[in-house]
Amino acid sequence: MRRSRQLLPLLATTLLSLLPAVASAAEPAQAEIVSVQKIWDQGKHNAFTDLIWKDGEWFCVFREGDGHVSPNGALRVLSSKDGKSWASAALITATDSDLRDAKICIAPGNRLMLCGAGALHKPVDGLKHQSYVWYSEDGRKWGDAIPVGDLGYWLWRVTWQGDVAYSVGYGTGSNRTTRLYRSLDGRKFETLVPELVGEGYPNESSLLFQKDGTGLCLLRRDDKEAPNAMLGTATAPYDKWSFKTLDTRIGGPQLIDLPDGRVVVSGRDYVGKAKTSVWFLNPKTGKLDMTATLPSGGDTSYPGLVFRDGLLWVSYYSSHEGKTSIYLAKLKLPEKS
Repeated sequence: MRRSRQLLPLLATTLLSLLPAVASAAEPAQAEIVSVQKIWDQGKHNAFTDLIWKDGEWFCVFREGDGHVSPNGALRVLSSKDGKSWASAALITATDSDLRDAKICIAPGNRLMLCGAGALHKPVDGLKHQSYVWYSEDGRKWGDAIPVGDLGYWLWRVTWQGDVAYSVGYGTGSNRTTRLYRSLDGRKFETLVPELVGEGYPNESSLLFQKDGTGLCLLRRDDKEAPNAMLGTATAPYDKWSFKTLDTRIGGPQLIDLPDGRVVVSGRDYVGKAKTSVWFLNPKTGKLDMTATLPSGGDTSYPGLVFRDGLLWVSYYSSHEGKTSIYLAKLKLPEKS
């Protein structure tokens, strides 16, 4: 009995010494930030990015204007062969609206497709936003703006599943809801789901179609009572979605899948001071594990994501160095466990 009592302090000390190792093992593996480069700061306010790789060339797109909200917003297109030296390839402007939130993808026919919304200087029947798409073969010469979707609905990003384009539009007027659009030609977008999510002031989104055809929708919400992001899942024909609420709020969300099947999310992290973070997402449980926080702060987020040459390339904007500028980060992600 006496010997057992003598062993108890030793056993307790041993267990306590193991606690840090156990806690450390439970923490998500962290990505290595290989490099961060400021690639553009020539506008007064440079923000809301997206990124793509096409035929041996990088394209980064974003809004350029006098401020976060200003009447003269234009969509800037940068190009780079090596991801280090960047130059302006195009600037898309409008006389009747503030062009906002450029997003870029590759459409059938290997064409670049740019989308964005115009905040109209003169609202129509009280509706203030019209979504547009533009097409280009080389990223330098762009066709005319093509109005898409419904007036008053912001088609925030276009995602292709084969030859079919999908986009979540959110109401920018009094009708604070979302709907899912589908297009067979990338020009005419028809409503597939009249109301996708209608609670919690849903707005910005990102769609991902996994290799098995499962559709994922990451959706930002801004209601004070229900601010956390939501994750939706669906199977073809994507007219019936099931949503769950995540455990955090995400602004300007973007998600992609990796060759090993993992899903990466990036966007504005609201925990503590505003910053741009990167998470791994478990689509089945909705669990998010943070793997990196990029050098960022203040006015920041709206990332573009590309996985190439074993690295995650992230375009984003931030004002942590004073002026709101465009940055490009390269991350080496932890190995899949």
